[in-house]
Amino acid sequence: MSTDIRELTDLGDLEQLSALLGAVWGREMQSLDSDMLRALEHSGSYVCAAYVRDRMVGGLVGWLGGDPRHELHMHSHILGVLPGDETRGIGFELKQHQRRWCLERDVRLMEWTTDPLVRRNVYFNLTKLGAEAPRYLVNFYAAMDDGLNAGEESDRLLIRWRLDSDLVEAASTGQPREPDADRLREWGSNALVAVGPGDEPVARESSARVVLCQIPEDIVAMRRSDPALARRWRSAIRLAIGGALDRGYAITGATRSGWYVLESTST
Repeated sequence: MSTDIRELTDLGDLEQLSALLGAVWGREMQSLDSDMLRALEHSGSYVCAAYVRDRMVGGLVGWLGGDPRHELHMHSHILGVLPGDETRGIGFELKQHQRRWCLERDVRLMEWTTDPLVRRNVYFNLTKLGAEAPRYLVNFYAAMDDGLNAGEESDRLLIRWRLDSDLVEAASTGQPREPDADRLREWGSNALVAVGPGDEPVARESSARVVLCQIPEDIVAMRRSDPALARRWRSAIRLAIGGALDRGYAITGATRSGWYVLESTST
C-alpha cells in the first residue's frame, strides 16, 4: 500500500493536520493550531502529512533551530500517526522524508525529545532510525495535560539524529544496528534497573564497562492503572539513566524488549 507524503500549504489541510495531531496525542492542539501551522509553513518550516488512498493518516512538523554561526539543525517537534494496520510503518516513512528534506537543504542534524519510559518510541528512535540520546532532561516540559502524559513529570531524552552518518544511512535502508543478543545475556547481571515480578523497578548498582536498563512494557497503560507505580519508574529511570550519563556512560543501543545498553566512555 503506497503512502503519499505532502508538504501542506492549504489552510483546510492545516486545520485537518491540527485535528489529527490532537486526536493522536489526546488533547486539543492549542499550541499548534492551524494559525501556527500556517505561520510555520509560510516561513519555510517542515509541515507535512501522510496520505493513504487520499486520506490523511499522519503528520510531522519541525523547524530550523540552533546558532547559524555554527550549525543549524532541524527541531522535529511532533509526529503523529493514526492507529491501524494500513498506517503501520508510516512514522518511519515520515521521518525518512523529513531527513531527505533536510539533506536537500544542507541541514545534517536533527533533534527532538522522547519519553525515556515509552518502550516503542525508544526502540524506534535509537535503533530503527539510528539516532543518539546524549542527554537526560529532567521535567523538561513541566507538568503536562495531554492524554498520554497527564499528571506526570515530563522527563525526556534528547534525541540527536546525524542525518548523513553511516549508521543512519544503513538504518534508512532497513538495516539498523540491533544490540547483540548473546552480549546482552553476558551483560545481564549488570542491570541498573530491571522489571520485577510485580512490574516494579528493581534497582542495582554497577560500575561495569557496559550496563543495562530495562523499562516496563507499557508505561502509558501503567499511568492509568497504577499511577504510583508509574511514578516509581520515573524516579528509577531518572536515577539510573540520568545518573549513568552524568558519570560518563553513553547510550549505545535499545532493544524491542525494552533494554537500554549503556557503555562507559572512560578510557
